[in-house]
Parts: sequence; structure tokens; C-alpha cells
Amino acid sequence: MKKLLFFIFILGFGIISCQTQKKESTSNMDNPFFKEWNTPFGVPPFDEIKVEHYVPAVKEGIKQQEAEIEAIVNNSEAPTFENTILAFDKSGALLSKVSGVFGPLSSADTNDEMQAVARELSPLRTAHRNNIAMNAGLFERIKVVYDKRNELNFDQEQMRVVEKYYEDFVRGGANLSAEDQEKLKEINIQLSDLYLQFGENLLAETNKNYKLVIDNEEDLAGLPEDVIARAANAAEKAGEAGKWVFTMAKPSWIPFLTFSEKRDLREEIYRAYFMRGDNDNENDNKEIIKQIVPLRDQKAKLLGFENFAAYKADVNMAKTPEAITDFLMELWEPALEMAKQDVKDMQKIVDQEGGDFKLQSWDWWYYSEKLRKAKFDLDEAEVKPYFSLDNAKNGIFYVANQLYGLQFVERDDLPTYHEEAEAYEVQEADGSHLGVLYMDFHPRDGKRVGAWSTSFRPASYVDGKRVSRIGSIVMNFTRPAGDSPALLSFDEVSTLFHEFGHALHGLFADGPYDRTAGSVPRDFVELPSQIMENWAAEPEVMKVYAKHYQTGETIPDELLAKLLKAGTFNQGFITGEYVAAALLDMDYHTTENPNIADVNEFEKESMDAIGLIPEFIPRYRSTYFSHIFSSDGYSAGYYVYIWAAVLDTDAFDAFKQSGDIFNPEYAAKFRTLLEKCGSDDGMTIYRNFRGQDPSKEPLLRKRGLL
Repeated sequence: MKKLLFFIFILGFGIISCQTQKKESTSNMDNPFFKEWNTPFGVPPFDEIKVEHYVPAVKEGIKQQEAEIEAIVNNSEAPTFENTILAFDKSGALLSKVSGVFGPLSSADTNDEMQAVARELSPLRTAHRNNIAMNAGLFERIKVVYDKRNELNFDQEQMRVVEKYYEDFVRGGANLSAEDQEKLKEINIQLSDLYLQFGENLLAETNKNYKLVIDNEEDLAGLPEDVIARAANAAEKAGEAGKWVFTMAKPSWIPFLTFSEKRDLREEIYRAYFMRGDNDNENDNKEIIKQIVPLRDQKAKLLGFENFAAYKADVNMAKTPEAITDFLMELWEPALEMAKQDVKDMQKIVDQEGGDFKLQSWDWWYYSEKLRKAKFDLDEAEVKPYFSLDNAKNGIFYVANQLYGLQFVERDDLPTYHEEAEAYEVQEADGSHLGVLYMDFHPRDGKRVGAWSTSFRPASYVDGKRVSRIGSIVMNFTRPAGDSPALLSFDEVSTLFHEFGHALHGLFADGPYDRTAGSVPRDFVELPSQIMENWAAEPEVMKVYAKHYQTGETIPDELLAKLLKAGTFNQGFITGEYVAAALLDMDYHTTENPNIADVNEFEKESMDAIGLIPEFIPRYRSTYFSHIFSSDGYSAGYYVYIWAAVLDTDAFDAFKQSGDIFNPEYAAKFRTLLEKCGSDDGMTIYRNFRGQDPSKEPLLRKRGLL
């Protein structure tokens, strides 16, 4: 129930339809959002919720919160923590209830009707947020409490929530003149619409507009049997029985690039991937970017900042764009040198095999795999049988149990939003209820790409009683093939541990106020997720979950040793493509001329300035950089993953140095960090856990960049 600009209301995509308008007449009595949910643990009754329920529920939610805020503003008593801060913090319950379902489903299980609803709701919700952010009466009361905060004997939690709400209102435009507030409102509305359009275009380009159809078996040369089997399954579902289909889903195109001997087909599918949103068609995103960038710059300048990156960094740990760029360049330079050496080594393989060509970006995965085999005698096909999806789940449950005593009980009696989603009750060591976690693993139409963690209901307090979190982690992992279960790459295993770390953060978050419970700076938020990836790669943990899906044999020591020895392999590319994208993000949001004439030229100049080699491209080219252009979340902030990597490797180093990766003292302290991280400044919370400032050395060591 985050308020104001703090609702994480992930809208879907689409256009308003007459059909949607007609369905709004549904009786309130038939709308499950207007009823108490009598499901186990209060999970959403997904089987009862229909598309036509969202619009009337959101409108009623807005109406109710407007009345709640009006009551705060018109209160004749002097502003106090209870009648102003707490009252606002607990307002908007119905709106949060609806958002908690619509947002996650718009990403994980959308369709044309949901996209139409999203289009209808976007301006309503943006206008509502604007009206709250610039409500002079509400801000005046909050400011009274804020100005007296040092005289009122607040505890730490009260002080934090008062300061954060004051900061939020100032950043939302409360101090602007009436004229500038109107300008900001219009900018916010325009941006909201553009974000939706960008995401809609990308979804179409990714899931609908391209597939590689192979009808000649010779064109499958080099592909492992499980990859071929999955492609055959995909073809059958696509109405291409007897053929093989490869798509823009990572579990499809990455194995193809890694193993296919057909260079022309590798180029075709990779071009389709990196040209998404850049095809001069109805789904082209270049014009949208050209509108987003100057609007964000105008917003930042209205609020008194030099540029949008300065606006975003001001409330993060990094504090300034200069600090972010300097940090990224410290990593870019050694990563680039490592990548250049890999290019030389891979080109030697090309030449030795008689290839009469210079290595290109669509060759990287294929020759990188050959180089890995040559250097470490490690074949991914030899490793994957030990990483079935079920085994990987056992791994995350084992680590959570060893660290925190948690138990995960699968519940077939809980309603789910899709037949592929699994539901688990999360219990404490003593069997008491902690929360609910949904897991959704495989790509499908209507699900956006990538992996993420979200919630249908955040943990909170109502009338002094804790209400547990109902969370979800969503992935796009390799599907089962033929008689084989879903066999994951180690990268996919790491992704599962990563998103599970976000889920643990949400389950543990414990604070009396909705605004601050679990709320952390954007460049802190990836610490809880990324630290979990460290346990995924520990031999002690792998021995528990890495078991052959057919024989049950634990991964052999020799193979495990090869896998771990290869841990720093390809880090020039992995780190380099990420940092390149993060620097591109910063360039968009620090440019002195935000009126970009040519998006592709801007991107090229940005990458040329850092010396990006032509053998690879930034992880996200502009036209499909959804982290920064389909929402405001990671804009001028894509750097946060590697900023948090400094924290997570330093934090895990504490466990390692203690001699016990499940050290109970450190586990208890880290759980406290997760529970209370919203109660103070991010670095203060981290120092309370670690006892010192974080060091970059563990990260550089882990990535082989020292």
C-alpha cells in the first residue's frame, strides 16, 4: 500500500474498447474486489476475478482514497503524526487491493482485454497520483509535522516515515508554483502513456512478430537433443507440426546461438532479437524514446535538478550521476580488456577451423562455448542434466532453511492465476505462517520477457496486527522437452536464486508503516536478491541440489571443479555488455541536448565514446531497453545491479571469512537487515550488518577483474 507516486501499479498495455466500457456496468455485488476474500491466507480469488471487475474497482478505490484524504485535509485539529501521517499511510486500501492483482497479471498473464483496461486506467491513475502529490492542504499538514519532528519524541520508525513522506511530496512537485504543477501533471500523464506504448510495442515484437521456422533437419546441426525437442514442441503449438520453431524467448534463442553450426541462421535470429523496436513498423520505439527523454529532462528541471539522472540519484546511495559514471568506468575498463583478449582467442578458433570471416556479435555465444571447452574442458550439455528445475527449487528451499529455518509447503488448494503457477505456504521454523509465494517458470504468450519478483499483497500492519505478504516470482525458463524435465543452464539457476532473494526480502520486511516497510533506495534493492546467487555456486550447496535428473547421482567432484574454475570465464562480455547498457542509460539522462534527433545515432555515439568493440552490443539496445523506457523504475538507474553487487559480494564474504556459509550469527543479522531495511539510510543499515563500509575487492575478485 505505498501511496502517491509510490504505488507500484504495473499497468498492462492496449487500447480502450467498447466492450470494456459495456462491462463496467457489472454490479458491485458481483465484483470480488468489493468483498472480503475468504480464501486461505486471503490470497486473491483468481478464479472469480474477471477483466470487467478492474475498472469499476479502481474508480471506487480512487473515490475512497480521495474521501480519506479530504478528511485529513479538513480535520479541524492540529496536524499530528496520527491524524495526518498515519492516516495518509493507511489510506487507499481498496486501490492497493486492486493494483496488487492487476499489476502482476499485466506482466505475467496479459491479453488484449487486459491491455485495453490498462489503457483506460493509465490516465485515471496518473491523474489521481498527480492530485495527491500536489494537494496543497495535505502537504501543508505533512510539513507541519515534518517541521516539528525533532520536538515530538518520535521513535526511529516514525521519524523515518515522516521524513520520507515529506521528501516524496517535494519530489512530486508540492513546492512548485500552480503553473509549474500543471506542467508537471501534464508531463506525468504523457510519460505514463508513453511507457505503456513502449511496453506494448516490445511485447508484440518479442512474442508475436518473429519466429525462426526450420523445416530442414540439416539446419539443426550442432543443436543438443533437448533444444531440438523443445523447438519441435514449440512448432507444434505454433501450428507448424513436423518443423522446429525458435523464438525471442531467451531459453530458445540463446541455445540456438550457442550451439547452431548454421552461421547464417544465427545471424538471422540475433538480428531479429537486437532489432526489436527498431524496424520502422507500427511497433517501432524510436519516436517514443525521442519523446520520453526530453519530458524527463523537463520534469527534472521543474523540480530543481540539472538533469533526470541527478533527480533519480539524489535519493539513492550513489547520490550523484558523476559518482555513478565513475563507478561504472572503473569496471568497464578491465572488462573491456578482458573481452578484447577473448575476441583474439575466439578469432583464432575461427581461423583454425577455416572460417573466412571476422567474428561478429552473432558469433559470440557459439565461439565462446568453444573457447570454454578448450580452456576448461567444460561442456554445458554435460552440466545441464544436474540442474533440473525441481532440483534447483530444492536448492533455494535448502538455503532458506539452513539460513533462516524456513519451510515451503506446496498448496494445491490455493487459487492460482495460471495453470502453470505453483503456490507455496512459507512457514517459520516453528511451523507458524510467514507468507505465501507463487512461482511461475516458463515463457508463454502474454508474459513479458525476463524474470522478476512482485507481490499480490505486501506485508503490512492493520489495526496493530501483521498481515503477511503474498508474493510471486516469475521467470522465463527452459521448458521440459520430450521425456526430459526442464533442464536449466547455470545462468537460469542463478536467476532463480536471484528472484527468490527478492521474495525473501518481501516476506521478511517488517515495519509498522506502509511507506517505509521494506522500502530501500533503488541501488540497495538488488542486494537481497544478488547475495542469494553466491550460495547457488557454493560446492556445499550444489552437492545438495545438483543431482542428475535420471540417475539421482550428485554432480561429480571433477565436473563441479570444472564449473567453478570456469566461474570467471566470459566475464569481459558479461560485465561489459551490462556496463555498456548502464552507461547508455546514464547518457540518455545526463545529455545536455535531450531533444534527440536520431536514437540510433545517439546510441552509437554513446558506445563509441567508451570504445565498445563491434563484437558485442550493450545488453539492451535503446528500442528494447524496457528497464528504463517502459516504466520509471530503473531509468537513470540500470547501474544498480552492479552497485548492489559490491554490497552482495562483500556481505557474502563475511559468511565466507567466518568459515561457515550458513553462519547463524550472520544469518540472523542479515535477516534483521531484510526486516528493518526501510527504517534507516541504506548505508547505515548495511554498516549495522557488516560492521564496516563495503569493499569492491570481493566483486572484482569474483569476476576476475583484479
